[in-house]
Amino acid sequence: MDVSLQRAIVNHKASLKRRYECVIEGLVKAGSQTPFNRIYTELYITEGESDGVNDEHEVWQLETACRTTTSHDTEIHCNDIFKHLPGQERHIRTVLTKGIAGIGKTVSVQKFILDWAEGKANQDVEIIFVLPFRELNLIKDLQYSLLRLLHDFHPELDIGNAEKLAACKAMFIFDGLDESRIPLDFQCNKMMSDVTQTSSVDVLLTNLIKGNLLPSALLWITSRPAATNQIPPECVDQLTEVRGFNDPQKEEYFRKRFSDDEDLANRIISHIKTSRSLHVMCHMPVFCWISAIVLEHMLSTDKRREMPRTLTETFTHFVLIHTMKDQKYHGKDEMDQQELMESDKEVLLKLGKLAFEHLEKGNLMFYEEDLNECGIDVKEASVYSGVCTQVFKEESVLFQRVVYCFVHLSVQEFLSAVYVFHCYTTKNMDELKPFLQATRATSEELTLHELLKSTVNKALESKTGHLDLVVRFLHGMSLESNQKLLRGLVTQTESSPESVKKTIRSLKMMQSTNMSPERCINLFHCLIEMKTHSVQQEIQKYLRSEKKSKNLALTYCSALAYMLQISEEVLEVFDLRKYKTSQEGRRRLLPAVRVCRKALLPGCKLTEASCEVLSSALSSSSHLRELDLSNNDLMDSGVKLLFAGLGNSQCKLEILRLAFCEVTEEGCASLASALKSNPSHLRELDLSYNHPGDSGLRLLSAGLEDPTCRLEKLNVEHGGQYTIKHGLRKYGCVLTLDPNTAHRNLSLSEENRKVTWGTEEQPYPDHPERFQHFDQVLCREGLSGLCYWEVEWSGRGAHIGVTYKGINRSGRGDDSGLGPCDKAWCLVCSGDHYMAWINNKLTTIPSPSSPPSNRVGLYLDWPAGTMSFYKVCSDTLTHLYTFYTTFTEPLYPGLFVWCYSSVSLCQVVAPVSKTHDDVSL
Repeated sequence: MDVSLQRAIVNHKASLKRRYECVIEGLVKAGSQTPFNRIYTELYITEGESDGVNDEHEVWQLETACRTTTSHDTEIHCNDIFKHLPGQERHIRTVLTKGIAGIGKTVSVQKFILDWAEGKANQDVEIIFVLPFRELNLIKDLQYSLLRLLHDFHPELDIGNAEKLAACKAMFIFDGLDESRIPLDFQCNKMMSDVTQTSSVDVLLTNLIKGNLLPSALLWITSRPAATNQIPPECVDQLTEVRGFNDPQKEEYFRKRFSDDEDLANRIISHIKTSRSLHVMCHMPVFCWISAIVLEHMLSTDKRREMPRTLTETFTHFVLIHTMKDQKYHGKDEMDQQELMESDKEVLLKLGKLAFEHLEKGNLMFYEEDLNECGIDVKEASVYSGVCTQVFKEESVLFQRVVYCFVHLSVQEFLSAVYVFHCYTTKNMDELKPFLQATRATSEELTLHELLKSTVNKALESKTGHLDLVVRFLHGMSLESNQKLLRGLVTQTESSPESVKKTIRSLKMMQSTNMSPERCINLFHCLIEMKTHSVQQEIQKYLRSEKKSKNLALTYCSALAYMLQISEEVLEVFDLRKYKTSQEGRRRLLPAVRVCRKALLPGCKLTEASCEVLSSALSSSSHLRELDLSNNDLMDSGVKLLFAGLGNSQCKLEILRLAFCEVTEEGCASLASALKSNPSHLRELDLSYNHPGDSGLRLLSAGLEDPTCRLEKLNVEHGGQYTIKHGLRKYGCVLTLDPNTAHRNLSLSEENRKVTWGTEEQPYPDHPERFQHFDQVLCREGLSGLCYWEVEWSGRGAHIGVTYKGINRSGRGDDSGLGPCDKAWCLVCSGDHYMAWINNKLTTIPSPSSPPSNRVGLYLDWPAGTMSFYKVCSDTLTHLYTFYTTFTEPLYPGLFVWCYSSVSLCQVVAPVSKTHDDVSL
């Protein structure tokens, strides 16, 4: 490398170190800086999921950040993002890191750059070019060569010519793709490979990302999820995701931030743990920062005041604290606070207008002209830097321009809601006409209930949910308690109990309509902000609604589980089998066990990964007292994780059921150890139909003799006698056809396990249960538990399914056949084609790609209300279709045999080793 370039790189590293070695947290005092490494807390970064564009509002995506770590996640240190993951062999040139606003993407970038500049990591990289999109926006309409662009951003380098640049191992960091105002037209932009050629910034960037310019350079792009689709997937070698803080990292953050006041740190951590909503939200580092500011102030100035528990309360206090010049807020009583708010009202409302108007446009970054349009003086905005902060503490290197933004997207949304509420209370409805639209909604007689309803309807029109958090805050502001806090900023309006009840009724009525799940989720959030005490019941009612014909998508299961956790209520019973979703959807609902007293999870195909979530719930101060995990293939590896939680002193579990869970001596040893560590709570344990062995039983018996052990009931029935089978065949049942139900065109054979259609009528005696018109037969056995059986047909085909005993035997209508009858659930099978009656319509089921087979497996989970059908091919089950309903009486397997066909009930013996589209947890 050229000697002069080496010296320039040394200066470049020194420049980057000065720029990133300190952080300004909240700008409590002008110019106050904290060493970055003193407060930096490691973030949880994983390999990202390539699940297509995610344009959902980040409120819905928050659960991803707080999802419990499992062994399936590949954790990545921010300094290792260009290193191969286990099993990878491809070259990694471009890394795209996604994460919701405030989750720690820019902090990760800062850590990477600082460690490189200080010689601690990635020293194989010779030059790092830092090109934030918010700065690139300043030159988006200008013409540049790549060489000149790099010189303008990093003049200390003075690379000089293209040969020097090409000879270096360079890395480009593009932070904040979601803030970009550059089109990035990958399809139409011309191709270029010369770093000295002049073109638009758009063309430069697309060619750099495609690899036409500097193909050997490394690229790191960060973005909120909604903007990641701007980069073509073929241009990304590795996708990563920042998920924020896990529970230990949250605590570490607060202890580092208040390292000089351990007592204050302990009190803040304690309060956050008592408020489930705050505890979950603190997975976001930015929310940890906001909570730290609010709680530090409140605990230091008025210990008697009720601590905030909702988002509206937290953000109200945050804005109150940060709008006070020179921290005048500190030490003032309520009257002083009100006067202070009055004096700052004009600037705050102008900021609210800026926030509201640009939120509609999707803008998160503002320039001086944007502020001027809202009547904001730039110097005044700098004084109020706690709310509208300069992104850079120094002026931008490009044209000496300064960029502004709110400290977090949610602050922009909160001030937007304040502005809307102010316009309503002052009857300034002209400002809101584009927002509310409806004639009635813009009249001066508009009631608070009508305003909230109108804003909800407007938010429902958004495809991305960009107004959803505004609507949440508005519902929170409808409460008198929050209006009192904001009384210096907004005029208090009517908030009678009747008005609040009317709003709550309206929200609940909207949920009962055919609204998409994500919209219902935000309505639940609104109920939480209004401190409604029936949110848990409303969420469960929605989840179990029989009106929903489709499975709940995985995203919605995650979000609903998250909401169940933050609603500050305790569920009496959480029955996972009741929810209409896939097995992966059930896995995502699992964290809700933290907020229930009784969790029913039998037969839900849980395995080792699920036990990590359950162990975490047992280890926390949860309300869980009864846990039923029967009929799950947990095996010793899973129960070991579970028992680690059981042995934690925080665990207060009293009843644990583990029948049919494949537990052996090894698992029993872990159980005995857990009971020894935490013997004071478990009263009842069911280990029936497992393999504890003699040594396992001896260990458990020894534990029972411990005087501190409270175990009163231990069930080890059939221990060692039960032959373990994996998968659904564990629930295999023996069935026989009932001759008294068989139509006379059907003949039975093979000990009533085979039925054949024929032209000659059989000499069956008259019987009231015999089918008179349809060629059908039922089994003798009525089923009402977890049951699995297999059926094989030959010939033209058959209807295969279950029905209630009361199905009409003599009629010719729908109520007599295994088809559209509302008392029957069946699959129509012919060759390798399948159909099912769904909502009274015969619907084709897509044929799996597996080899043809005339055998189907049927799995009934009667308690959960599911009837599932599988194609059986060799040792593999492929899911075909699942019916969801609520069964009210035992079900009888039945067959409708087509002409020139026969059907046999197969003997289920060998275990199925693989299952397709039926995700084991």
